[in-house]
This record gives sequence, structure tokens and C-alpha cells, in this order.
Amino acid sequence: MTKQTILAVDDEIRILQLLRTTLQLAGYRVLTASTGTEGLQMAQQPDVDMVLLDLGLPGLNGFDVLARLRQVSDVPLIIVTAWEEEDNKVRGLEMGADDYLTKPFGRRELLARIQAVLRRYHAAPRPADAGVFESGQLRVELGLRRVMVAGNEVHLTPTEYGLLVEFISHPGRVLLHSYLLSTVWGPEYRDDVTILRASIYRLRQKIEADPAHPQIIRSEPGVGYLLIQLSNDPQ
Repeated sequence: MTKQTILAVDDEIRILQLLRTTLQLAGYRVLTASTGTEGLQMAQQPDVDMVLLDLGLPGLNGFDVLARLRQVSDVPLIIVTAWEEEDNKVRGLEMGADDYLTKPFGRRELLARIQAVLRRYHAAPRPADAGVFESGQLRVELGLRRVMVAGNEVHLTPTEYGLLVEFISHPGRVLLHSYLLSTVWGPEYRDDVTILRASIYRLRQKIEADPAHPQIIRSEPGVGYLLIQLSNDPQ
């Protein structure tokens, strides 16, 4: 069986050594980079299955790397950094990171996060997904996993698509934060409302006509979200 490859990008040699040892013992193949420029180039290699990205990198910082990488790739990515501020976490997640881990971290927590992200990324389509869902300018061809907005195909990450399918499966029903987190991310994420809000933000940017005033995915403050099936008739 081919080993999955993880790229660790960090400017601290000691951290790279720790990550290499931990991941190799867990059965992964490990690549390392110590600058943002090098990491960005290596992250686009077709055999890279996941990126662990520090934010405080020389040259291109982690946010720069993430922004440029997301223009060309949806490779699973976890931010691993000593920057603890909530604003940094939210910014990274809204820019397309799949998860965020703050240093110092434990070996078990690191491996659990990696496994959870890879599990979501490689999850098979649900067998019950079929047919077409439409709401306003949004059209989802579930059998083909194709998402169209105003006639143009849009690309969703596996997590974003899984989140959208969960809403489509329960139109008009308020889905609790804990339900969405447990179902789409896994039970270990059931209290991580920040990662849910960031993913809803990214999803709205892609499917809403006016993301600042969403009409398809509505918020129930402090409770959850619900999907509204809009009329397709011209106004």
C-alpha cells in the first residue's frame, strides 16, 4: 500500500524534526520545507496528500502561501502555528485551511486532526445523493457532484460540498451547530463552532448572489443554520 505523503512547512528545524519523526512513526511519508516559497512550490506536487503549514515563515508568510495555493489546489491543509489569536484562526480558515492546530500540540492530537481531515477529503459520495436541487441561481446536480451558480460551474472543496449536501438533505430545517460539526467533520469537532462559521463563510462566498446578505443559507444565531429553497422564477 502506498504511503500518504505529508508536507511540513516550518522555519524551525526542531519542529520539522519533531514532525518528521512523529509522522514517519505513524506510517506517513514526509517532505519538509523551511520557507514559504519552497513550501508553495512543493505543495503543488501531485503526490502531496496534505500540507502542515506554519504562519510565521520568512519571505512569503503562511497566509500568503495559503492564498496562492488555494488559487490552484484544494490539497488538504492544516495550519500548525504558535499564533494563538482567534482572528488568525478565523482568517486562516476563511482563506481555505481545513483545520488549525496551535503549538505546542500533542502527538495524538496532531495525528487525530490529520486523520480527520484526510477522512473528510477522501470520503465517498453518499449513495442516497441523486437528482437535482435548485434554489434561486444555485443548481446542484447531486449524482454528478456538480454545483452551478447562474449557469457557471463553481468548485467546492470536499468539506464545503459535504456541508451543502447536508443542508440539501434537510431543506427548511434548522441544523444545529453540533449536528453539522459531528456529521460533516466528525464527533471530535462537535464544539468547534469557529471552523463551522468559517466554512459557512466560504460556502456563501461561492453560492450566494450577495454573500453579505445570504438568502440560501440562513443563520439562526446561537443555534445553527438552515437552507431556504428559493423560487427559480424570474423577478
